Amino acid sequence: MNPARYKPTRLKTRATPGGVRDIFLIIVIVIGVVVVAVRLAQLQIVQGRFYSQLAGGQHDLFDKLLPERGQILVRERDSDSLYPVATNIDLWTAYSDNRNSFNATDEAKTLAPFLVSPVDSKDKTPDQIKAEVQQNLADKEAELLKRLSVALAAYEPLGRDLAKSVADGIRALGFANVNFAPEKARFYPESGFSGQLLGFVGFKNDAKIGLYGLEGYWDKELSGTPGFLSASKDPSGNIIASADGSLKEKVDGSDIVLTVDRTLEATVCDKLKAAVEFHKAQSGSVVMMDPKTGAILAMCGAPDFDPNAYNRVDDANVFNNGAIWNAYEPGSVMKAVTMAAALDTGVLTPNTTYDDTGSMKFGSQVINNSDHAVLGTQTMIEVLDKSLNTGAIFAMQLTGMDKYESYLKAFGFGVRTGIELDTESPGNLSSLKSHRPVDAASASFGQGITATTLQLAVAYAAIANGGKVMKPYIVDSIVHPDGTVVKTEPRTVRQVISDRAAGLLTGMLVSVVKNGHGKRAAVPGYLVAGKTGTAQIPKSDGTGYDADPHATIGTFAGFAPVSDPRFVMIVRLDRPKDVQFAESSAAPLFGDIASFALKYLEVAPDDTH
Repeated sequence: MNPARYKPTRLKTRATPGGVRDIFLIIVIVIGVVVVAVRLAQLQIVQGRFYSQLAGGQHDLFDKLLPERGQILVRERDSDSLYPVATNIDLWTAYSDNRNSFNATDEAKTLAPFLVSPVDSKDKTPDQIKAEVQQNLADKEAELLKRLSVALAAYEPLGRDLAKSVADGIRALGFANVNFAPEKARFYPESGFSGQLLGFVGFKNDAKIGLYGLEGYWDKELSGTPGFLSASKDPSGNIIASADGSLKEKVDGSDIVLTVDRTLEATVCDKLKAAVEFHKAQSGSVVMMDPKTGAILAMCGAPDFDPNAYNRVDDANVFNNGAIWNAYEPGSVMKAVTMAAALDTGVLTPNTTYDDTGSMKFGSQVINNSDHAVLGTQTMIEVLDKSLNTGAIFAMQLTGMDKYESYLKAFGFGVRTGIELDTESPGNLSSLKSHRPVDAASASFGQGITATTLQLAVAYAAIANGGKVMKPYIVDSIVHPDGTVVKTEPRTVRQVISDRAAGLLTGMLVSVVKNGHGKRAAVPGYLVAGKTGTAQIPKSDGTGYDADPHATIGTFAGFAPVSDPRFVMIVRLDRPKDVQFAESSAAPLFGDIASFALKYLEVAPDDTH
């Protein structure tokens, strides 16, 4: 054998079935280790925050998911401090986890005294109160038994808005199935601050929502955005770790800062309430506005309600803000608007005269002066001083019906002002669509058309502001959760009359306070411009007016000081029982509030000598 030619041969073998299985098993184990490693990384790194929140306890989780409602705040004059007029306090919701074992009947009986609503004892005898307490307890016990009997329910609410003392009392009972969730509740700390302006937070379809006023109009911004929890659950309802787990945190609501002045608002509301009570009036409203910007300085209605106890209100109509909701026939305060149109068109001057015969006839209908006086030759100044219906009709006729209607619309009547509040009424100018002379004549002195207190404030503010109509606003700024601030800027809607016409009319309105029916609206040391209005109230069936001499609405509309108006104010009193005319009801209230406001705003007295 030649060693050089010798080559060892490689033995060929066949793989056994057991060897293939071993290789496959190794591959599966490697893949499994990789999957577990990836999942651990996902849980610990990507979703670690989610599960740490779950581990932090239910309180932390609720805090991450439930947004806090924004506050409503006000300032005082020249103060950087903000005062909350709507804020939040910590309360509790009690709920049952019915997956636990317990005696529903015994628990319902024990829990009922803690969760039953208190009885309103007003106008009730002791026996009536006792009977109502017993009935309420029985009703609450039955309600709780029904909730505690819902099989396997993980969350069955038993009571909401519970104070800490109540929650602690229930906790002391030691019921294993009863748990508590923290809850923010709305609270209104300023006693006497307008409930109609603020509105309240109530329930709608078992959800908390802002209703009426600022709370209703700004509910979306105040509410914020709830967080979102997504996770898998086991058959018992417990959250388990899974790839689907995620937590999106809440976004708290924005804070709203108002234009109203804290001191002015409280004082105006107090004085209005006192006047309504003194005159035994059915209701009243006041709007005070900065004529240069349109910012609302105060807005009040009476009777009002406490938003902390809105559920104790007997008549839901009290929730509506009377200054923007209750449109009415304003009466003679409209004569100033009629005169504004005539002065602006140039068809007359303050010294233009006409012959007052005491009445005017339109077909079969006769319109008289309110006092049925016949005064002969009168100037337009005297028309406002003496509040002559015939003089207002004369001015409207010179202006022309169609042009007069266009001025009413340009002043802002017949449409909503756009104020940032719920339940605003547009008023009504529909009577003018008939194009009948009698309807235009009635409108010239404030009959047959309706307006709100706020619309009158906007119109008189235009007179005080050189003829410029400003858009009214009540929100000074919105402060978002991230700290950004959106500021409201004053906006001129239109120039409705010339500066010259506004100046001439202002002089005429000063004469009304000095020489006419507005004397009791005067403030010593200051020039005040304004006009009274005593309006009849239409019958409920829509035919004619109520014959009761006290079925009137007294209004005073004016501004001060004339040299540099700091505010325009409309005062309205409905159905005063002791006096008939506005010069004895609304005018004195205007003077009282104006006197305080001028001093509070530190306005120097006019040189009236």
